[in-house]
Amino acid sequence: MKHIDLSRGRISVTVNQHHPEWQLNDLLSFAERINPKRAFLFVSKVLGKHIPVAPSVMQKSYQDLSALIPQDLPYPITVIGMAETAVGLGAGVYREFKKHVGQNAIFLTTTRHPVASLPTLGLFLEEHSHAQDQFILSSHDPIKHQHVVNSKTLILVDDEISTGKTFRNLILSLKKSGLDQVERIVLVTLVNWAEQHLVTDDLGIPVEVVSLLQGHWQWQENNQKIVVNMPDVSSTEQQSQKIIAPQDWGREPTFLNCSAWPNVPPARANEKILVLGSGEFSWIPFLIAEQLEQQGAEVYYSATTRSPIKQGHAIESICGFKDNYGLNINNYAYNVKHQQFDRVLLVIETAQDSVDPILFEQIKNLEVISYAD
Repeated sequence: MKHIDLSRGRISVTVNQHHPEWQLNDLLSFAERINPKRAFLFVSKVLGKHIPVAPSVMQKSYQDLSALIPQDLPYPITVIGMAETAVGLGAGVYREFKKHVGQNAIFLTTTRHPVASLPTLGLFLEEHSHAQDQFILSSHDPIKHQHVVNSKTLILVDDEISTGKTFRNLILSLKKSGLDQVERIVLVTLVNWAEQHLVTDDLGIPVEVVSLLQGHWQWQENNQKIVVNMPDVSSTEQQSQKIIAPQDWGREPTFLNCSAWPNVPPARANEKILVLGSGEFSWIPFLIAEQLEQQGAEVYYSATTRSPIKQGHAIESICGFKDNYGLNINNYAYNVKHQQFDRVLLVIETAQDSVDPILFEQIKNLEVISYAD
């Protein structure tokens, strides 16, 4: 059992099983949420969200997770990545999985950014999150829409399962939205802590979990009185900064044929580069990071987030700024400021001028890459 002391209590984790190539210390560290509902955070070392990580390490996690997915699943299959944290993880797992099943599987992500031009399939809550409302969007393409609605297998991807409530809420929402042919559900996650919490018997559909590590956690409060000011980060209003990049990475159901944008300056010899995704917009930036790494640079990938986390433990530095969607929501880039990079490429789905100027004061060698370039 491993114990981590935080200001509001102690998180204790017990590992019961892990992939032969992934130990607890390979997969995650810990930090403290600024959130009255849950004081602790599992900080992934392979996700590419709060800690910059090499794209090749991320890709290995995609391969190893995909290899654990059962082979006998009924078609059609829909793979869903959970926003915002697991959009890239879901896409990466789908990319590997698609090598075996082709277009029998389609990919989509949940989102906190409703898109007026796309039909809404459902709405559900992520109860422990700062931004609880999540949407599931569909497509006006009848082939894609019917593929999702007719799904016999759902593969739901998240970075970790701590109670399973979010998955449960999503499954119930999808059933209400007309997905009434689902025969099997597979939860895919880097770390499964929900061995003692996952309740799925009443769903009427077999649910299985695959993960690189599984175990359980316990939280002991220390009764320390701390005032937690939780920012409002719901985003169901229309953003003033328009999304100008294509939605073909998963906000609309997709077979994920998108590729890295071609206008990124190539890597130079011995260059150390950080590619930053932006909130949910994480797959295209990852493809750019992967491409630069393949060109021979020392490349790391992470993404901005709206989740406020205290400095300390896994969080060595914090950049705070306003979001690029015009919602006036606080965003953060973690573990960037204290490091030295020759180039930091922030890849966004909004216009160049949507980036908060304060970010340039905090991150040296920052360049913004936008679809409009």
